[in-house]
Amino acid sequence: MTFGRHSKQALDMRAAGKSKSEIEQLTNTTVAIHDASFEVKQGETFVLIGLSGSGKSTLLRCLNGLIHPTQGSVFLNRENIATMSNKQLQEVRRNKIGMVFQNVGLLPNRSVLDNVTFGLEIQGVGLKERTKKGEAALEMVNLQGQGHKKIDQLSGGMQQRVGLARALATGQEVLLMDEPFSALDPLIRREMQKLFLEIQNEVHKTVIFVTHDLDEAFRLGHRAAVMKDGKIIQIGTAEDFISEPATDYIRQLVQDIDYSKVRKAECAMIEVKNNTYKQESPVHRVSRDCPLRDVLPLIAENNGPIAVVNGEDQLEGIITVESIISSLTGSAKQAYSEEDYLNPKYRKEMV
Repeated sequence: MTFGRHSKQALDMRAAGKSKSEIEQLTNTTVAIHDASFEVKQGETFVLIGLSGSGKSTLLRCLNGLIHPTQGSVFLNRENIATMSNKQLQEVRRNKIGMVFQNVGLLPNRSVLDNVTFGLEIQGVGLKERTKKGEAALEMVNLQGQGHKKIDQLSGGMQQRVGLARALATGQEVLLMDEPFSALDPLIRREMQKLFLEIQNEVHKTVIFVTHDLDEAFRLGHRAAVMKDGKIIQIGTAEDFISEPATDYIRQLVQDIDYSKVRKAECAMIEVKNNTYKQESPVHRVSRDCPLRDVLPLIAENNGPIAVVNGEDQLEGIITVESIISSLTGSAKQAYSEEDYLNPKYRKEMV
C-alpha cells in the first residue's frame, strides 16, 4: 500500500531492501504497507501490534475496502475485497464486516438504542426486530435500561460500549477494532478488556484488533502480528514472541513483559497420566488457558499442587511451586516430570 505518484518504483525499491524513509526522500512516495500477509481463523481474535506509523490502522482499513491496496488481495470466504465495486463493498460492510473505531462515531441526535440499531435500519430490518436485537446487544455490554438516553448523557466508557453493541447487533461475522480502548482511563480500559473477553467467549466473532499496547494484545488475542515500518515482522502467540523472538526488535519489545500476565497455566503444567494420582483432588482447579497471574495466589494459599482441568473438569495435569517458578523466570518447559512428583521423597518436600 503506497501513497504518492510513484507507487511501482517505491514498491520495487522496498522489495530491493531500501528503507521506508529512503524511499520517501527519493520518490516523495510513502510505502505504508509492504509484505504484510496473514490469515485469520474463524472465531479467532487476531491482533495487529505496532507503534504509531507502523501501518497497522492502514492495513485494517484495507480489510473492509475503506482503503484500496495498491497491490495484493484481501479474501473473505474466497471473495476478493480488493477488486470489489463500491456497491459490493457497501454490502460487505453492511452484512459481513463491522468496525469499532477509537472515536466511536455515535450520532448525537439519536438515542442510545437508535444508535445501536442504526446498522440494522440500514439493512432494512423492521422496527420490532431491530429493537429486539438492539436491546439484546445493550444487555450484552451491560447497558440494559439505558436505551432511551441521549449519547451525551453517557461517560466515555459507556459510549464505547454503545459502539461495541452497535457492531454486535448487526450480526456481521467479522469485526474490525481500531484501538477502541486506547482513549479510556486505565481502570475503564481494563473493564472494557474484561467485557470484550466475556462477550467473545460467548459469540466467537472473528476479530482483527489493532493496538499499540503489548499487554492488551497478549491479553485479548489468540495470535498477534507485530508490524514495523509497514511490514509484518513476526506472527504468533504470546508464548512464541517470548520464547522465540524473530528479530532483535521483537526481543526488545517483549523484554519487560510480565510473564505472569502472558503465560498460561499450560506453560507450567506437569502432564498427569497416572491413574492413581488422578483419584487425588487438589483443592484448586484451573483451565489450561488461565493466566499464571491468577494461579500464583492459589499456589500461595494451597501450599501444594494446583489441578489443571479440561472443559469437562477432567484432570490433565498439575502445577507445582517449582514448575510455576520455572515458567516465570524464562523457561516455559516443565520443571519436573510426573514421575518426579509421584516420588515420595519429592512429595514429602512439597508438604
